Amino acid sequence: MLIPEKCTLYHGGLKGAETVFGETAEKYKNNEVIFSFEGHRLNRDKNPVILTDDDLLRGDISMEIASRMMNRTYYETEKIRRVLQAIFHMVNKGHQVFVIGTILEDNSVKGGTGWAVELAKLFNRPLHVFDQTKNGWFTWQDESWQEDSPKIAYDTFVGSGTRYLSDEGRTAIEQLFADSFAQ
Repeated sequence: MLIPEKCTLYHGGLKGAETVFGETAEKYKNNEVIFSFEGHRLNRDKNPVILTDDDLLRGDISMEIASRMMNRTYYETEKIRRVLQAIFHMVNKGHQVFVIGTILEDNSVKGGTGWAVELAKLFNRPLHVFDQTKNGWFTWQDESWQEDSPKIAYDTFVGSGTRYLSDEGRTAIEQLFADSFAQ
């Protein structure tokens, strides 16, 4: 059984899902680390790690490759690049990845959140997405999404997702923590 105080949540501190992941982790006395970079505005700023230019470079990837992996077009802008680089650090540190968003027909996840999903697949991390349109959790297994009821099973994990968090998405995060850390 996991000891909540020895668990660490990694996220990006943005409004919506990441803020609720952070608030809920705090309620359960988990440690929390927010990866950001100079000039990036956070909605939640508890224990931020401001990545240096050198740190960000460790998470660098060609925008062409990112576009191909996510089946969409990303243009070369410094802010988008830095966001993707920061997401690399979150997924690199967390052993299990939880995302709130929308699974698309091509098995990617809508928006910038999709980069955390693609990296989790690439790094072979246990990956779970709460799809707000289907109102359910799905786990990436055998190259497809399988309905599931995941729990936090590792002492380091990532919480990421949409800025447009629904009531169902909020409830899913709260229930995930309740199920995972029930006494």
